[in-house]
Amino acid sequence: MLPDKLKQLSAEWLVEATVDDMQQKMEAGELTSHELVLMYMERIAAYDKSGPELNSVLELNPDALFIAKALDFERKHKGPRGPLHGIPVLIKDNIDTGDKMHTSAGSIALANHRAKQDSFVAKKLREAGMVILGKTNMTEWANWMAEDMPAGYSSRGGQVLNPYKLVDCSTGGSSAGSGVAAAANLAALTVGTETSGSILSPSSQNSVVGIKPTVGLISRTGIIPICHSQDTAGPMARTLRDATILLGAMTGVDESDPATWSQEAHADYTQFLDADGLKGVRLGVADFMKLDEEDIPLFQAALEDMRRLGAEIVEGIEVKTGRLDWTPHVMTEEFKIDLEAYLNTCGPEVPVHSLEELVAFNEAHAEQALVHGQYQFEQSLKTSGTLTSAEYIREIISHTTVYAQDIDDVLAKNNLDALVYFSTWGCWLAARAGYPSVIVPGGTIAEGYKNAGVPAGITFTAGAYSEPKLIKFAYAYEQATKHRKPPQL
Repeated sequence: MLPDKLKQLSAEWLVEATVDDMQQKMEAGELTSHELVLMYMERIAAYDKSGPELNSVLELNPDALFIAKALDFERKHKGPRGPLHGIPVLIKDNIDTGDKMHTSAGSIALANHRAKQDSFVAKKLREAGMVILGKTNMTEWANWMAEDMPAGYSSRGGQVLNPYKLVDCSTGGSSAGSGVAAAANLAALTVGTETSGSILSPSSQNSVVGIKPTVGLISRTGIIPICHSQDTAGPMARTLRDATILLGAMTGVDESDPATWSQEAHADYTQFLDADGLKGVRLGVADFMKLDEEDIPLFQAALEDMRRLGAEIVEGIEVKTGRLDWTPHVMTEEFKIDLEAYLNTCGPEVPVHSLEELVAFNEAHAEQALVHGQYQFEQSLKTSGTLTSAEYIREIISHTTVYAQDIDDVLAKNNLDALVYFSTWGCWLAARAGYPSVIVPGGTIAEGYKNAGVPAGITFTAGAYSEPKLIKFAYAYEQATKHRKPPQL
């Protein structure tokens, strides 16, 4: 049981406390990182493992309390390392930590896997002085296993629930646990990963902020992959300021990841937070976006808010790649070669070291592992593992030229600063181009509709390394509208 002081803090202050709020209390000597970790552990017990049983946290770090104490000692004798010193963070279960925790991508095949060393991301979090509190549940194998796997389901962890609507409501995925944990404030910050919509989707569904960075801004080393041309980690938080603080801590050139060698990173992304950031900005609305009836009022209200804040909205923008048929060749081909490179780093406690062995393991444990099948695995298994098929070569050329060039051309020809989408519309275009997106809460579906009360986000997208201006636009909208409301747990 928490001491009375912490009970009161947890109930009256912690629910929507920001990183700045936490640092102020720790600097004033009113709170320690150790106490902060205790309060979050209590919230996980109360809301994730009992009560509504959100099931977003897959594993807790056995050393979290000791690490927090050590960081408190360091603060006292040396001062804080920076704005994230002593702040707890939950990270997705496909991100390696070289500690006592497992990294399984939600699968029973990797349930006993402990990484030999930290991923680059985990290393950067520790360097910033963060407490890695635990791992979050996720759509198994980042939703590249079966065609109809529900968002937030894994054979190891079960189903994650949406805190805004526990029944018959998607959590979004594949970073479902990270989105839900951020929404329910089970940690100050969370980290997700995205290949195509996996940060943006759960951010939208759970009324949190998500930043899907340019591929190469954050290292992919030590993250269980889907496809190297699109994969990236990114921050998730309740406010954009918190997300930008975390983004700055996660970036850096990694000698093991060539995608980072030419990055345009900033140590401090909070410098781009501008409450007047939409004044004089031209934003485009793509012509291919066809919204459901319940979504239209929300999006139109968002556009009106942006106009009120000084933006010019240009609707009906032709985005040619938005009408192209989706084909799976890049993911299907890259998954095999990327996954097997990862599995080859795993120790003997892991029963699978190739995609073929993984498929066979799942078949041998079908009752638990194949509730939703493994169609995507089976398709990837048929590939050569050499990235030499004509379909793949042509499509990866298209991704790295056609999709990127189309977004660049659309922005240039229409004199636009960014594109704005409802929820995850257009996420696959930015994903294929390797371009960034920032999503912030956009309100909830109105009464009278099936999904009444369910949150939805507004996404800003532009060209490579355009995070600074996307943050600027999204922050102006976020601050003016204040759509983020905590779930009633």
